[in-house]
Amino acid sequence: MKKLILLAMVLLMVVGLVACGDSKPKAEKWATVRIGTEGAYPPFNYTTKDGKLAGFDVDIAEALCKEMGAKMVLVAQDWDGIIPALNAKKYDAIIASMSITPERQKKIAFSGKYYQTPARFIVKKGAMASFSDEAMEGKTVGVQRATIHDKYLTDNYKSVKIKRYGTLDEVYLDLVAGRLDMLLADSVVTDDAFLKKHAKGKDFQFIGPLLTDVKWFGVGAGIGIRKEDKDLVEKFNKAILAIRANGTYKKIQDKYFDFDVYGK
Repeated sequence: MKKLILLAMVLLMVVGLVACGDSKPKAEKWATVRIGTEGAYPPFNYTTKDGKLAGFDVDIAEALCKEMGAKMVLVAQDWDGIIPALNAKKYDAIIASMSITPERQKKIAFSGKYYQTPARFIVKKGAMASFSDEAMEGKTVGVQRATIHDKYLTDNYKSVKIKRYGTLDEVYLDLVAGRLDMLLADSVVTDDAFLKKHAKGKDFQFIGPLLTDVKWFGVGAGIGIRKEDKDLVEKFNKAILAIRANGTYKKIQDKYFDFDVYGK
């Protein structure tokens, strides 16, 4: 009997030690949050001349981590592998202007949106009198690979030739060189980085409607998180609401845009 009592006491001590051992890591689990971003999508995320990651996404990430009481560590990641790298635990969250779409929700979880902007086509001035499916036929359209814009083109324009690129800078290069007839991308990104700031941007213009169909363009850009990290999703959702309520979001937004980038 004494042996049984002694064995029970030992088991209770072991369970207690395991519980104590688990509690500390859980409490400190998100003391540091590693953020993956592309660094090639200005003004949302870009790489400065001295190699630092910057932009709206980066400032939002910093504000959210501060609100959560977490240290932020930035990790640069090419867009093509951004979701696989998250699931491989290279970082804990993606803050890289990633639209929340049903297809992506099969692979990862998302916070609520932190901004929403439409997509639009760009052509050389005078190249197309009007926008229509007939006018699009046979055109070569540039797009960043593995994006919502790539998916939209693939699903809706069977009569065009789609050229896919690793970054938008490569798309701009070929559009200016005449190797593309059009490009499709986020309207805010292309307006800022190409139409307004590129040396040849003045020779090009938007054409066609603002594209916002939820099926392809989602409900806004959200923070991508591994499905098992439900607690981190909750933390980011609370932090997004907090920085919008306390004015931090608007201060960051006004640094980059002269309109409400959050959307409706």
